[in-house]
Amino acid sequence: MIEKERILQMIGDRIYADPKMMAQDLEVPEEELREELGALEKENEVAKTKSGKYALASTMGLFKGVLDCKQGGFAFLRTPEGMDDIFVAPSHKGGAFSGEEVLVKLSKHQQEGKHLEGKVIKVLSPLPVETVGTVQAKNGTVFVVSDDSAIDDIYVPKSKTMKAKNGQKVVISVTRRAQNGKSPEGKITEILGRAGDAGIDILAYARRFGLVSDFPEDCAQQARELTGGEKDLKNRLDLRDEMIVTIDGDDAKDLDDAVSLRLLDNGNYELGVHIADVSHYVREGTPLDREALRRGTSVYLVDRVVPMLPKELSNDLCSLNAGEDKLTLSCLMEVNARGDIVSQRIENSVIRSRHRLTYNGVNRLLAGDAQENEAYADIAGMLRSMNSIAKTLRERRFEKGSIDFNIDEAEIILGDNGVPVDVRVRKRGDAEKLIEEFMLRANITVAELYHYMDIPFLYRIHEQPDADRMKELAIFLGNFGIHLKGFQNIHPHAIQDVLEKVAGTTEETIVNTVTLRALKKARYATEPVSHFGLAADQYCHFTSPIRRYPDLQVHRIIKATIEGRMNEGYIRHLCSILPEVAQHTSARERNAIEAERAVTNLKMAEYMKEHVGEVYEAVVSGVTRFGIFAELKNTIEGMIPLARLDDDYYEYYEKEYCVIGEHTKKRITLGDKISIKVVSADVALGKIEFTFA
Repeated sequence: MIEKERILQMIGDRIYADPKMMAQDLEVPEEELREELGALEKENEVAKTKSGKYALASTMGLFKGVLDCKQGGFAFLRTPEGMDDIFVAPSHKGGAFSGEEVLVKLSKHQQEGKHLEGKVIKVLSPLPVETVGTVQAKNGTVFVVSDDSAIDDIYVPKSKTMKAKNGQKVVISVTRRAQNGKSPEGKITEILGRAGDAGIDILAYARRFGLVSDFPEDCAQQARELTGGEKDLKNRLDLRDEMIVTIDGDDAKDLDDAVSLRLLDNGNYELGVHIADVSHYVREGTPLDREALRRGTSVYLVDRVVPMLPKELSNDLCSLNAGEDKLTLSCLMEVNARGDIVSQRIENSVIRSRHRLTYNGVNRLLAGDAQENEAYADIAGMLRSMNSIAKTLRERRFEKGSIDFNIDEAEIILGDNGVPVDVRVRKRGDAEKLIEEFMLRANITVAELYHYMDIPFLYRIHEQPDADRMKELAIFLGNFGIHLKGFQNIHPHAIQDVLEKVAGTTEETIVNTVTLRALKKARYATEPVSHFGLAADQYCHFTSPIRRYPDLQVHRIIKATIEGRMNEGYIRHLCSILPEVAQHTSARERNAIEAERAVTNLKMAEYMKEHVGEVYEAVVSGVTRFGIFAELKNTIEGMIPLARLDDDYYEYYEKEYCVIGEHTKKRITLGDKISIKVVSADVALGKIEFTFA
């Protein structure tokens, strides 16, 4: 078999390559080469000319990629790095929807220009495509108006309406694309409820992102049939007599981690991080496993959770509920006074949590609250020692260059009718930081241990930032009089120094936000690339197997090692599945983040709808050529459109992150404190408009 890369390189070198000549140069039969060329043509990697020669698809003006449709009906094809995105007019989308893979041909007159324009000539993604919308029925004709404004209204034949009524939110499966001026066609597959009813808005957003709470019947049945018993306790380290506790949010039901601390004879401490042994119940290849992998992660949408596992496991069998015997994987780490991990081991274990603690309660105890101290007299000393060790571990982490972004997170409080009654900054006290530190340390310890073993593994990586992005960041920081040390192979310490300089200042939030945006996104991978943000050579996700599939996969690898099943056959199996697991779970994580952000924006807009006309203090959080973004103290963000400002014509200066009035020379830049007035809030789009007060 001829290597694909070799063929593509030869075609690229010759621009237009003759198959006969190529076969001679490659020293392969011409018939075999033509077969490979045909396969590459089907994959849209190469194109055949009228004269029978072959060229790279890009040479012929053909580009494959994902279509990003915009509100105005137009779209962009996201192209390889170093090339501008290709603009696609509404009439040239070929019926493709946002997020679909398409083949676009550049317009001839634009091929040499900077601003590329093209036309979709083939939609590579298959139908059906699912979307969510509102039924509009008139004179017996039914259309669904999609919540995604980039999708045209969808015609629904009478036999495929499920008798949905006007104004109801529905899930619709598009079965025919828009063509020759005709609307796309589809069939309604689920009626969610009437638009405006409590909770329907969040349910609609969940469906837009492909999130469904209910599990397939074979999966649900398997969950119902799973039980625990004495036989499960064999060959496990028995830690049921140890003082082990869980610390979680007040409303948490899926308790997948517990902690313990024990003073050793040599003066060091044994820190225990005990994680629910989900892999004991969710075996690879079973219906539960297949569905967990498909979902990839649990998704948290303000007032509900779309779980990765059925509640029989997530809230009961696997949850580390107080007073119940639970199967765990325990990471036991010996910590000295300097915060060094001097030894570690991972064990199959069984625990019985003594207390179900909450962050709020532990924060009160650590602050000296007499009532909490009395209620938890048996563990008050241990919790204070834990807090001290967590602070030492954090100091050591920062010494290595680990970055801590102090960015406020919103907490949205809903009333009984699902309407937000308050939006405030979520508080993060010592208890939250304690658990975060212990989980980070366990994740690093596990990753280091398995990297040393040199067996296939699933890592969490955060790659080195791009030099160009760091150069842009340096220009931005220069506006605040801050010097960023170096662009090429920048060290995390340089970022940390910047954040320390702005800590406690009015610029802190905006500098933290822009700096975070300049870094790459963390993802899952099979190679142990370092984690830049944590300044860790190796890192993985081990501590949340109830709600993240990568953690479940890591547990399987650990258990195979502990139980002596890490043989050549299993190693080959891991090598074959892990790349796909890494890619898929990274994509599911991105989908979850987008869904959570969309629902948060929806509820913030709904909250601000009741505050139109009110004036607030804000900080300029973004500047673009079309508007100024401003953030309130409770993290709600809105935009001031430049076109709506009538006191001057404002020009955008990209490198200086500012706009300047042409006549008044008024300068508005990132981090400026301003007073804003709420003009409007579009709940459907999750967008809020401000103006200057």
